[in-house]
Amino acid sequence: MSRSLPVICMLMQVGPDTVAAMEQCASVEREVDKVLQKFLTYGQHCEQSLEELLHYVGQLRAELASAALQGTSLSATLSLVMSQCCRKIKDTVQKLASDHKDIHSSVSRVGKAIDRNFDSEICGVVSDAVWDSREKQQQILQMAILEHLYQQGMLSVAEELCQESTLNVDLDFKQPFLELNRILEALHEQDLGPALEWAVSHRQRLLELNSSLEFKLHRLHFIRLLAGGPEKQLEALSYARHFQPFARLHQREIQVMMGSLVYLRLGLEKSPYCHLLDNSHWAEICETFTRDACSLLGLSVESPLSVSFASGCVALPVLMNIKAVIEQRQCTGVWSHKDELPIEIELGMKCWYHSVFACPILRQQTSDSNPPIKLICGHVISRDALNKLINGGKLKCPYCPMEQNPADGKRIIF
Repeated sequence: MSRSLPVICMLMQVGPDTVAAMEQCASVEREVDKVLQKFLTYGQHCEQSLEELLHYVGQLRAELASAALQGTSLSATLSLVMSQCCRKIKDTVQKLASDHKDIHSSVSRVGKAIDRNFDSEICGVVSDAVWDSREKQQQILQMAILEHLYQQGMLSVAEELCQESTLNVDLDFKQPFLELNRILEALHEQDLGPALEWAVSHRQRLLELNSSLEFKLHRLHFIRLLAGGPEKQLEALSYARHFQPFARLHQREIQVMMGSLVYLRLGLEKSPYCHLLDNSHWAEICETFTRDACSLLGLSVESPLSVSFASGCVALPVLMNIKAVIEQRQCTGVWSHKDELPIEIELGMKCWYHSVFACPILRQQTSDSNPPIKLICGHVISRDALNKLINGGKLKCPYCPMEQNPADGKRIIF
């Protein structure tokens, strides 16, 4: 343990070199840009060469057809032209094949740039003991990919994966994603009907979440009526009754929409209310619907696969540095538990999903096997710390002088 402490201290200072990482990414990106540029140039050259060749062959075909109609024999000139045409076709095909080979060499340089700038042996960062079995690992990964495909609306690809991987997926698992994607597709086509129907049927649960989704959908429908001009004024006034249940919480927004009616004959696009016609409202309603519907259905807004991938991109450089230091110092016991990391890795506020508690005595994050315990004085420590502080069957709080019975401690669940 004494040998491990200096390593832990050293590990706390290990972090990804942002500048070096960006240079590595830029180096690979430059090679990729070269390949993309070559593909573009090759495509344009190939299309132009084939068009010229087709035009040339077309002219020769017309001359041959004309000679055949006249009943004349093939002249020496036409024979020479045909020979030249065959030679030109052969040369063009050879040139295109040679250019295509050059693209292959450029693609291979991208792979070499990736190998040169990034460590390909990232599997060794995590021990195999993390997974119960390889079959379990494969099943978890396939389910994560499947959920991501359903969430992104790639239903046909997801069904194909189910068949090829022999995953048994219940209809209850698919149904929420199918419904969400159906409504989102309608919103992208500026069809508010399915979303309004869904919001009305889930009104009570949305209110419990303090969601303003239904109001925003009604507001957007009202704005669409306003965009129709004076002919839609009566219909807009009639539709305004839908705002009555939301008058207390959205009074100011309703007043703005009612005030816009004054400028309807002059044109809203030239009025102080022109912001109501902004197309950004459609993007906003899609985000609001996705967030509130996912919350209501117990789904994450972002797929677990994309979150894991983004977190891995941040954590992997740190973990690889840690692994190198551990191997160099020959302190493999520092990282022995499969459910925790040797140091804390900051992933940013975006990846905060639940509260965690670190014991102020042992400075370790609590877990199911070492949960946080609240003492009768109100202070909280981990169970391991509590056991170490017991002296003669009594426990003295490390923060206040209160003595107490260790059995009086209560487990806390955050």
